[in-house]
Amino acid sequence: MRPSLPSPESFTSRLRGPEVASRIGLWLGICFGVAFVTGLISHAAQDTPTWLTFPTRPVSLYRVTQGLHVIAGTAAVPLLLAKLWSVYPKLFNRFSLREPRKLVLQLAERGSIAVLVSAAIFQLATGLANSAQWYPWSFSFRDTHYAVAWVAIGSLLVHIAVKLPAVRTALTGPLDDAEPPVEATDGQLSRRGFLRTTWLAAGVAVLATAGATVPALRKVSIFAVRSGDGPQGVPINRSAEAAGVTESAARPSYRLEVGYGDRRVSLSRADLEAMPQTSAVLPIACVEGWSASPTWTGVRVRELLALVDAPADSDVKVESLERKEPSA
Repeated sequence: MRPSLPSPESFTSRLRGPEVASRIGLWLGICFGVAFVTGLISHAAQDTPTWLTFPTRPVSLYRVTQGLHVIAGTAAVPLLLAKLWSVYPKLFNRFSLREPRKLVLQLAERGSIAVLVSAAIFQLATGLANSAQWYPWSFSFRDTHYAVAWVAIGSLLVHIAVKLPAVRTALTGPLDDAEPPVEATDGQLSRRGFLRTTWLAAGVAVLATAGATVPALRKVSIFAVRSGDGPQGVPINRSAEAAGVTESAARPSYRLEVGYGDRRVSLSRADLEAMPQTSAVLPIACVEGWSASPTWTGVRVRELLALVDAPADSDVKVESLERKEPSA
């Protein structure tokens, strides 16, 4: 005889229920909200719309926003797993086949939840893979991650709107019932204990990875994908040798071409070294979540622009020495 599917009543653990799911969902929603807003900032920094002037001060702005983006996404991983576990019995709710109107509502709710869960898992999985520079796919990570972010946040808002009455009741009511006793006995984990374990798991995940952004945590962030090894503690994603620019950057014929309109200036390395040099401690931050603050020395960009009488508010286009390999 083929075994029948379980029903929600088949799951007897007191750890599951709206009281636990709502409290975890609250913090999961906060993490997704922070990741979404900081993700929009990151996208605007890389593809700045013509109507927007992206601020250059404070200099640590992108370091903070992208660091929060990755940290919030990392914290969301154990929160999402705990949330899915707490609501898993809902998957086996029976459909009201004899009530068409109720059936339509159930199908719509299940469909929206399926979209939300799928988008959430996709965002967290691809985000972690990007932090590790592992791309086992052929699509553009940045464009796809950005597009699915809107799907995730939209479906999250719909889910919150539908579940708001139940969430409000669960959050304002007691966490533990009168029966069985509030405190767990015989080695059982209480709801409070389960929530504390979830918060601890999220905290450990953050501490284990946040060192890529927060230098003070590097010694405890054992899973940070960037250790800070490199000149002045700057992680090296790709060396000049790997990029194939060692020869072109060091040869005597190297020239830096600066142009504005019909004005052009060609500068050799000696010309650049003869110009006033400025040193400043400035952060370098990567979309992958790591950042560092080394000392940079060289000619100010605005002094180079002044050589061709470019206005101070000009957009600057920089062309790298690296040449992309021809596509197969």
